[in-house]
Amino acid sequence: MRVLLFAGKGGVGKTTLAAGTAGALAVSGRKTLVVSTDPAHSLADALDVAVGADPTEVDAGLSACQVDIRALVDGAWEQLRGHLGTVLAGAGVDDVLAEELTVLPGLEELLALAEVARMARRGIWDVVVVDCAPTADSLRLLALPEAVSTYLERLFPTHRRLVRGLLAGLAGDGSSAQRWDEAADAIGRLAERLESLRALLTDPQVTGVRLVLTPERVVAAETRRTVTALTLQGIRVDGLIANRLVPAPAVSARGTAAGWLRTRRREQDAVLAALCSDLPDLPVTTVEHHAAEPVGLPALLGLAGSLGEGAAMLGDARPGVPLLAVEHVGGSGLDSEYVLRLAVSLLDETDPELARVGDEIAVTSAGHRRLITLPSVLRRCVVTGAEVDGAGLLVRFRPDPALWMR
Repeated sequence: MRVLLFAGKGGVGKTTLAAGTAGALAVSGRKTLVVSTDPAHSLADALDVAVGADPTEVDAGLSACQVDIRALVDGAWEQLRGHLGTVLAGAGVDDVLAEELTVLPGLEELLALAEVARMARRGIWDVVVVDCAPTADSLRLLALPEAVSTYLERLFPTHRRLVRGLLAGLAGDGSSAQRWDEAADAIGRLAERLESLRALLTDPQVTGVRLVLTPERVVAAETRRTVTALTLQGIRVDGLIANRLVPAPAVSARGTAAGWLRTRRREQDAVLAALCSDLPDLPVTTVEHHAAEPVGLPALLGLAGSLGEGAAMLGDARPGVPLLAVEHVGGSGLDSEYVLRLAVSLLDETDPELARVGDEIAVTSAGHRRLITLPSVLRRCVVTGAEVDGAGLLVRFRPDPALWMR
């Protein structure tokens, strides 16, 4: 099973290309689901069919749905929120503060993504194609499983075990103990779901991201930042799709229209050349600008012909480069030197910001932050330097004499 996430700046055509890709995969014999998590759904408009919250077959082998985020919040969250409030109230937290603390950041996007994962794991479809929200929202959505897991871990340390111990000590009667025990179970289940969701997103043999762009400097700049941000989250981008490439006029063509097309095409080619130079490992597929608006499955299939056929549209599901790697580069004992490599492309020497937070390193780049838990050997070390090279970020460590022998 493969999960293909289509992301990009608003208005670049990702819904159209996601729907066309899903249709073409279905035609090739793969049972395919295309699902929209964009709050401003336009998947039904692109397919020109009615699409609801439940998967509906729109053609042989092709199903579609648009996630109803409000229904998910109303149906799935209120009970768990009540459990969290029980825990906080039992721990002596003021009711008003408890109400604020149970409003999890990015909840709606998280539930939408969890719903996609649930559909993918049903095993009914060979491929699940996801039309994501515009880039800023989709980046937040894809980073949420880890962010919310961190939130829960800090609010309720080690979830079930320690929370149970806390509740057992605070329980004044059997009914209270039972409510608190149910809350601990609910928190534990949420933590497990988030971990499962994170594993799905970061498995390069299952999930790949297609970044859709139009060949414009502003859009290309955002695409570069998006590649960096997703890599920082351990999520693999396996291809770029440059949409709406204007046709190049014949050499003999004359007139204002021909001149405009030549100028526009030269600008687009220059943008793509620079992007390919910056991202040499990512394949770039181009889709020409069509005169007719691609609405309805036949038109979408015609558009998808530019994206390849069958297995080529699925991309290469090979294992990705590990995000983190630790190497002992010399010395022994207190004279040892270690290097932590963070394999994130497109980092500028002045771009990444580093901060040591206990047993974690906080890395901020392209406006996105990732807390990285250090391997055990590096927790007893101090940072001595950092540098950027073509393969990513290198952070150098030496043993801390006060901790090394403990």
